[in-house]
Amino acid sequence: MDNIYSQRIEMLRSLMSSKGWDAVVISGSDPHSSEYPSDRWKQVQWLSGFTGEAGDLVITLDHAGLWTDSRYFIQAISQLEGTGVELHKTRVPEEVPIPLWLKQEFGDDAIIALDGLSVAACDALDLPGTVISVPDMLNKFWEDRPAIPQTPVYTIETGESRQQKISWLREKISASGFDAALVSSLDNVAWMLNVRASDIEYNPLVISYLLVTKDRVLWYVIREEDIDEQTQACFDEISAEDIDILPYSDIEYITSEFDGKILLESSINYNIYSSLKAANAEFELQRSPIALRKSIKNPCEIEAMRQAHITDGVAMVRFLYYLERSLDAGRELSEWDLALKLEDIRSESEDYTGDSFQTISAYGPGAALPHYITPKDDAPVLRQSGLYLNDSGAQYKTGTTDITRTIPLGDCTALEREDYTLVLKGHIALAKAVFPVGTAGCQIDALARNALWENMRNFGHGTGHGVGYFLGVHEGPQDIRQNFNSTPLCPGMITSIEPGIYREGMHGVRHENLYLCEEAGTNGFGSWLKFEPLTLCPFDCSILELDLLDRNEKRWLNDYHKKVYETLSPLLPEHIAQWLKEKTAAI
Repeated sequence: MDNIYSQRIEMLRSLMSSKGWDAVVISGSDPHSSEYPSDRWKQVQWLSGFTGEAGDLVITLDHAGLWTDSRYFIQAISQLEGTGVELHKTRVPEEVPIPLWLKQEFGDDAIIALDGLSVAACDALDLPGTVISVPDMLNKFWEDRPAIPQTPVYTIETGESRQQKISWLREKISASGFDAALVSSLDNVAWMLNVRASDIEYNPLVISYLLVTKDRVLWYVIREEDIDEQTQACFDEISAEDIDILPYSDIEYITSEFDGKILLESSINYNIYSSLKAANAEFELQRSPIALRKSIKNPCEIEAMRQAHITDGVAMVRFLYYLERSLDAGRELSEWDLALKLEDIRSESEDYTGDSFQTISAYGPGAALPHYITPKDDAPVLRQSGLYLNDSGAQYKTGTTDITRTIPLGDCTALEREDYTLVLKGHIALAKAVFPVGTAGCQIDALARNALWENMRNFGHGTGHGVGYFLGVHEGPQDIRQNFNSTPLCPGMITSIEPGIYREGMHGVRHENLYLCEEAGTNGFGSWLKFEPLTLCPFDCSILELDLLDRNEKRWLNDYHKKVYETLSPLLPEHIAQWLKEKTAAI
């Protein structure tokens, strides 16, 4: 019997037949190319049942395919069973991307429909044949589709005013030959206006657009007639600064608001791109200058992020203490129990506003999946052996955190001990690196892999990503990975270091901290940079193969643990502080 997802796909095929479409492309994102779309735009999930963070669907009259990467292969195979949707693997040597697949199937004569609101223009322009934008096409079948959310909006202190940022952007676009800039990425809008909300799960963002011209600023944000008092107060404050606050839907009239050349972010959706093109507007797609400016935190933001990590460090130590003592007492704990417990502990802070992503709480084989989804029902129960991995983070009003700890729960195999130690060697090698100004993350990625490579081991994901200031837990333009990215690491950037190793069906190891890039000094050979650890939480040393660590690695680990203890112990109950002292003892 057909399941609900195959039935939905058949309804879409009926529409396709009536319209003469050869294929429909459904994106896993929203009108702002967000990593985490709100429920309204979880169209891939509604149509196929796949819940991964990255995936696109292609529906033809006789085929349905999901394109996603290796993080989600196992998950996709399980969730797509019975739907009639076939997995197409991306980021593998034999990859056939969507544009090429469609060209192979239909040549250049295809008629391809898509929801132009939720597909980036750069992706739509790669498609063969004739592309038709049909905004909200699933509304015909999705009867209880969620509305666009509008949660309370508020302002925050960032050390730089809205007007300062607007003046900077105006100077930037004018110098580049533009008359206006449309800011469409939600984190860029939030950064520009110093506003936050909860429109997107795990991200304190406001669904909106911002248009900055030479003499006007227009914020397209209103979606409801009844606005709560907090939001209205925020709107009144911003309006007083000569910023026009308009309905979100008025973005379709953008061409009437100015006359000149407009800078569009490279992630702009196809619907806006098409409307501007139809109006013969002059525009270019470029990487927004906001991304780099936002990634370099100012002193106010850096100090606040330090405080957020102290708060989070206290929560993590309390959580690890709870885990160890509970298992020692024979208490039964599941992966899901621990995810909830950590959330409860973090929520005791007045600054906590929610998690920064879905917690990965994984024991044994589950930890071998880098993006494991912890099940609510029938979650695996922990035993006093093997490895437990917890990758989690929080959104505090003072900043965003992201940390992974792999914890031995008792007896571990020789292979688990060796993997654990080699991954930590890689983490330390990159964490203690000193490198010249102008170095990009891809140029030092190998430092985190060398210990694994020497033993013919590796991991498939990136080593590090940027992190926002009370914004997205994943932020560019910098990263640390093997893929070429010329953006240099700069003082003020906050980036993760998270090497790992994953053995399917056995175990997984990942060690992750966040680091602030800062100046290391200048000499006759140039100017140099280094990393300062922001994350404060011990690594478990009980299963380290100490003969695999050299003197400098041991010194780094001892110095780090000394900092963890000295910073956090005064903020902990005496019995937990004593436990932390034992966990951070020098090796």
